[in-house]
Amino acid sequence: MDAQGRGRADDIDPADQWVLNPNTGDYELRLPPSPPQSGVPSPRRPPAPDAAPPARGRRQAPGRPGPETPGRPVPPRRRRGAPEEPLPGRRGRRPAKKAARGKKALLWTGGAMAFVLVAGAGAAYFYIEHLNDNIASVSDDGASTGGFQKDKAINILLIGTDKRTGKGNESYGDSGSVGHADTTILLHVSKDRSNATALSIPRDLIVDVPDCPTTQEDGSQKIIPGTPQARFNTSLGQDGRTPSCTMRTVTELTGVKPDNFMVADFNAVKTLTSAVGGVEVCLGKDIDDPDSHLKLSKGTHTIEGEQALAFVRTRHAVGFGGDLSRIGLQQQFLSALMRKLKSNDTLTSPSKMLDLAEAGTKALTVDSQLDSIGKLKDLGLELGKLDTKNLTFTTTPVIDNPAEKVKSTVVLNESTAPQVFDMIKNDVSFTAVKDKKKKEAAAVAARLKGSKAPASEVRVRILNGGADPGSAQETLSWLQVEEGVTKSENAGNAPAALAKTTLEYAPDQADQARRLADIMGLSGSAMKPGESVENAQGVPAMTLTLGKDFKGAGASLTAPSKAPEGVQKSTADKVECAE
Repeated sequence: MDAQGRGRADDIDPADQWVLNPNTGDYELRLPPSPPQSGVPSPRRPPAPDAAPPARGRRQAPGRPGPETPGRPVPPRRRRGAPEEPLPGRRGRRPAKKAARGKKALLWTGGAMAFVLVAGAGAAYFYIEHLNDNIASVSDDGASTGGFQKDKAINILLIGTDKRTGKGNESYGDSGSVGHADTTILLHVSKDRSNATALSIPRDLIVDVPDCPTTQEDGSQKIIPGTPQARFNTSLGQDGRTPSCTMRTVTELTGVKPDNFMVADFNAVKTLTSAVGGVEVCLGKDIDDPDSHLKLSKGTHTIEGEQALAFVRTRHAVGFGGDLSRIGLQQQFLSALMRKLKSNDTLTSPSKMLDLAEAGTKALTVDSQLDSIGKLKDLGLELGKLDTKNLTFTTTPVIDNPAEKVKSTVVLNESTAPQVFDMIKNDVSFTAVKDKKKKEAAAVAARLKGSKAPASEVRVRILNGGADPGSAQETLSWLQVEEGVTKSENAGNAPAALAKTTLEYAPDQADQARRLADIMGLSGSAMKPGESVENAQGVPAMTLTLGKDFKGAGASLTAPSKAPEGVQKSTADKVECAE
């Protein structure tokens, strides 16, 4: 707890409370004494086994002159704000090094109010217990994967609610809102951490909200009935739904099961932008929006606090005046905020990092798998590896709801949305990232190159390894009747489920494998050089195992390699001006 939290030293900068301990060489939190309380003794090493016992008597108050220790000069009292002189023979550590340590721990999270909340929390874990007390958590109710893992791709669901809690927020819009999912972003970070995609989900998108098992305040479980053809934002707050229900809705919509979720309200944008000293945004025209109370002229501006909140809430003055236009504005704002968070101006300022830690942890609600500063720090170390130039913002492809005469909601664009979802599921980047494993990628692609055996010569056993029941038989019939692969057979269920469909073959069956891959739309990564097996006739055959990604006989299993035409996207490293 800092000095302000203890009701004293109101004019003390938190950064000045971190001083050098000459015994350890580390910076430590020191609180000044006050008359009602005893002074906080300086940290000291435990005495050596042969050291003399300490002298009894009055303890020396911190910062006051006292008897010198033989052979070691007593450091002079340091003025507040002045750097402490290192002792002779020992080099002091510089605060900038501590900030650099935090650079790796920046967390790129999302939602107009949740996206970057834990940037400070991951960086400033100096006073862990205090920050832990700030963090609120709710159960994921089994809707997540169980939490992110360091050796896998990461999917974080980031939700900004429209709940008007907090000072000064009751005047915005619906003051009685239960807290709907007003801004939602699915943040996907690639397995190799080279790229990421932030997919915005429109609040007015029509979806099927599923039944949601939900933990109640008394610890009991209640299933909240689902709602077909409802607005996406009702997946949170409505009928007592918690963030775990939004998580289930996203899984139903995209096919991607999030690892964790993070939620924040309006206060996050205000406190975070103030903590970093404002964020620079660009406008391509003058904006005067009486609804959001935003009034800015064309050009660049540094905004924070209430003005920053007005910026991310405005919609009538940008684009077509709807929620989709506001999403684009929010994405531009988040890019600017991340650039500011990653700048040296922020990372080398201990006071800003402490302010960020306080702001982030107080405004944040996380799932029960991510409920400590230690876990947030681990996530930050993973996400901090990402270069902002390879973070792409995009929006779920939608069209106006054809069932409405007065357009107020949207539905999925079925011609492009499935491809966007597939790219995320298959860990495909939306940006051109230099592949560190070009040789390996070339070798995988080479499996598809070469001669192909006639379909009539392809021998294959088909196993169901996680696809829908009956998929093996369906595929067998299609291959034999439609594609002429007559030497194929249904071998039943695989011994274990697979996430993706695979084709294993011996070296002398490569031409057969290439033909079957061409027929089924298999990628090079689905082809697994290995061994053949004997089929029912005792003849060597390949093994095709249908995984959870199998979409049905005749449906290609090759993941898209780039975003579909017409899908708008931007990257976090570029400055864009709102129109």
